[in-house]
Amino acid sequence: MSQSEIWTEKYRPSVFENVVGQQEILKRIKALVQAMNIPHLMFAGPAGTGKSTLALIIVRELFKEKWKENYLELNASDERGIDVVRQKVKDFARTKAIGSVPFKVIFLDEADALTQEAQQALRRTMENYSNTCRFIMSCNYSSKIIDPIQSRCVVFRFKILEKKDIISVIKKITESEKLKITEQALESLYEMSEGDCRRAINLLQATASISLDINDEMIRMISASSKPTNVKVVLDYALSGDFLNAREKLLDIMLKDSVAGTDIIKAIQKEIWNLQIEPQIKVKLTEKTGEAEFRMVEGSDEFVQLQALLASFVLAGSKEDI
Repeated sequence: MSQSEIWTEKYRPSVFENVVGQQEILKRIKALVQAMNIPHLMFAGPAGTGKSTLALIIVRELFKEKWKENYLELNASDERGIDVVRQKVKDFARTKAIGSVPFKVIFLDEADALTQEAQQALRRTMENYSNTCRFIMSCNYSSKIIDPIQSRCVVFRFKILEKKDIISVIKKITESEKLKITEQALESLYEMSEGDCRRAINLLQATASISLDINDEMIRMISASSKPTNVKVVLDYALSGDFLNAREKLLDIMLKDSVAGTDIIKAIQKEIWNLQIEPQIKVKLTEKTGEAEFRMVEGSDEFVQLQALLASFVLAGSKEDI
């Protein structure tokens, strides 16, 4: 097993055929590339769903061995502001492409991090250099991109990868790296990834650095995530009215397992819908969970907020108003 390479790069697909998921998008993109005349593109969707990978494949398919000379990649979240658009983008866009394709490609990752002023400057650049340059923009939320830019792009909306897609990628890597992995560990990797293939691969590599035999316990240790069963025990104590034991078990999870309060909140939110309680109470507890998470993000003490949330579960279990 080689640990010198980052597996997300080592196993990044380099051709359309190796991309998992997003099959409808792939069909349309392949047709555009075969025509050798792509419009401006916008890829919108969650992290780890293949947006950056597909942009690289497009460029490699278009320019072949000359792709590096005709491709500029910028990350808007690292280099926010109007200077990026006015300098790097404009300087690259004003030069002619090398080779038979009559345009160059600029990939702007996390474009929704650009300021409004930078987006306005980008719109003007797109207009001025449309003959020599095509833009591929990647963003999590297309709603944060101004309408004049959206109207100049063909927008593709990427979906979270399905369980079968992520597990197929993980199995391919484990075979290549000669790892042994249990079915439960595969389930945990998918659960921890939340549809983000990059996160799943990074977690697998981190775990593989400890042992070639990977199990569920190791995955959760590396991810600093609590088992759903542990969270269920906490909630069961609370719903039965045993606040002290619920509090003690919660503290145990936070300290022994080193799980962040916001991660526990997410685990609680998932577990609520598996509880044997009335749907209306589930709705109220979900609302309380959201309020606690908001206060944590705003800087409130995690343990205090989690204790307050447990108190809501105790009241729910006793049928009192929460």
